[in-house]
Amino acid sequence: MKEFFRLLRREFKLFIGNSTLRTVFFLAPIFYATLLGFVYKSGKVENTPVLVIDRDNTPLSSQLTEMLEDNKSIKVIRYLQEPFSIKDEVIRHEAAAVVIIPSKFEASILQKKYPELNVYVNTGNVLTANFASKALQLTIGTFSAGVSIKALQKAGMPATRAATQYEPFKANYITLFNTTGNYLIFMWPAMLAVVLQQVILLAMAVSFAAEFQGGTFIKEYAKMRKWAFPTMLIKVFPIWFFSILIVSVYYFMHMIFKVPMPEGIFNFIILTSVFVGSASFLGVLISILIPDALKATQILMVIASPAFIISGFTWPLNAMPTFVQFIANIIPLTPFLQAFKILLIQKGSVELTYPYLKHLSILLIVYAILGWIALKIKIWLMFKNPKSAEISDENNSEDLN
Repeated sequence: MKEFFRLLRREFKLFIGNSTLRTVFFLAPIFYATLLGFVYKSGKVENTPVLVIDRDNTPLSSQLTEMLEDNKSIKVIRYLQEPFSIKDEVIRHEAAAVVIIPSKFEASILQKKYPELNVYVNTGNVLTANFASKALQLTIGTFSAGVSIKALQKAGMPATRAATQYEPFKANYITLFNTTGNYLIFMWPAMLAVVLQQVILLAMAVSFAAEFQGGTFIKEYAKMRKWAFPTMLIKVFPIWFFSILIVSVYYFMHMIFKVPMPEGIFNFIILTSVFVGSASFLGVLISILIPDALKATQILMVIASPAFIISGFTWPLNAMPTFVQFIANIIPLTPFLQAFKILLIQKGSVELTYPYLKHLSILLIVYAILGWIALKIKIWLMFKNPKSAEISDENNSEDLN
């Protein structure tokens, strides 16, 4: 037990003494949390440029343009004369859409000829395209309804009846979960989880690999060669301890950026703990299997880099090929984000997160067992060498003296 605590103190000193690890583990999460928080701070995309080409230039077409200008989500750039190249204008102004009001627009409406209004949506950026499209549909739909009702009223129909004639039934669209469509609430907390997994894996990549590569493992861990799992715990304890600090900083930054905390905070703490544990043991396993610190880091970064994309958080997991789903399901971030979405965005019952907590727990156990087996074999191979045994015996005799 004395040797365990000696090595644990040594591990903390090594961690704190490594300037690279200090920078990555402490500064990177704070830097990314602050940067991404300011990126998504507005929550919504407003004043998105939209080109309005008015080929009619009549009071009715001007009224439609004014209604579009009143919508805060878009910023209207009006053309009374059609530009030489509409595509070039879209690119020049970074416009999300183009509304083309046809010639004889007002005359056709008055004659009940139902003119067609063409809206071209720039899907070069899907996010701004969706915001602009939603805003245009709302405004143009309101304008169309108003024109139809006014036409019926002019024909002598009462206003109340005119409304029912235009709209024979009413459809109420009620949004669930993140009802304001706030992108900060949707994206920022998830990105913090991605950063946390990245720094954990990066820190764990060098845990055993650096010891093997530098030849210090045989010297320092000679007395622990029969205790593989406690040796693993020595390596992960500093990560677990400092992860608490990072999560606490995240909690503080939730208050700064006014992002709500997940429902069921106790369950969230358990979920985060299992997530940190499973990510650490994954890092331990790779660090043991790949004795070169640089290669272990590269492999873990290859695993972690696409983790968010394939996690199913923004794109449905069931829409991905089976082999991609398999890769996603062995990365701890995937079940964590699925449960996190339920607690933070959907405000669902805690019981709904249990399958994902179970998934994470299985990953933790599997990676811990595989890491233990790999370390057992590694220690046996290292101390099987007579020279290694002699070094360990020398260390033991020095300790006795």
